[in-house]
Amino acid sequence: MKFRWISWWITNIIWFILFAVGTVIVWTREIDGAGVTQTPILKLVAFLVLLIAFIILIIIQVVWLFLNLKISRNK
Repeated sequence: MKFRWISWWITNIIWFILFAVGTVIVWTREIDGAGVTQTPILKLVAFLVLLIAFIILIIIQVVWLFLNLKISRNK
């Protein structure tokens, strides 16, 4: 039981760090990989794409949380 909770927390911390690093990269870069100069609008679009990807991961983490809670109550 304890391993499930520890792995859940470690996974959440890793996702949070990756999201923070990705956000900093998106907002601080001047030119993207295709050579396009980043305007505030393009930075916002890139951030929204990053946010949508992480919302999917958040949904998976919430499902995992509910499974952990249900399993913990049964024991």
